Amino acid sequence: MDTPLSQDSWRVFHIMSEFVDGFEALSGLGKAVSIFGSARVKPTDPYYRKAEQTARALVKAGYAVITGGGPGIMEAANKGASEAGGASVGLNIELPHEQKPNPYIKTLVSFRYFCVRKYMFVRFASGFVFFPGGFGTNDELMEALCLIQTGRSPKVPLVLVGRDYWTGLLDWLSKTLVAGNYITPEDLALVTLVEEPEEAAALIVKG
Repeated sequence: MDTPLSQDSWRVFHIMSEFVDGFEALSGLGKAVSIFGSARVKPTDPYYRKAEQTARALVKAGYAVITGGGPGIMEAANKGASEAGGASVGLNIELPHEQKPNPYIKTLVSFRYFCVRKYMFVRFASGFVFFPGGFGTNDELMEALCLIQTGRSPKVPLVLVGRDYWTGLLDWLSKTLVAGNYITPEDLALVTLVEEPEEAAALIVKG
């Protein structure tokens, strides 16, 4: 009879196997950028088009594009990368309400565990681009910031696209976290806010 402890022990092996699958699928990827954003954004949304254009520009600059593999911003970025002839990677996650991989992915890796999936976003990225999104997007932003701030991840470009969406958060970080000495001004300077795809791609290339 399985006990909670034995179930956890087997879970360790499942997590290990997902790490192995991810490493094997992505080890030859080369320079890559992880692009994040809402799954709810429609193709008619301006941010969908900007994500697509950003991915195209990054591919032309020699980068692969990694997304969460779903619809919305993720689909847009995979579409831009695929149609530009670049590596288009989707790191899909198994959810209770199933997230179907978008049709523009060339390399698909599916995960059950968020922790493994999030590691892959960071491990293979030479930069990050964040478009507007929900809890998941903001969680991934804070995770990337924390890893860079603490030296657990190399310092790479971290770009936010969309002034209307991100300005409120940046103002709060400045007026509350920096002012309260919870983070330093240098920590906040790890992110750069832009509006246009060309700006985002240029910052990634600049490094």
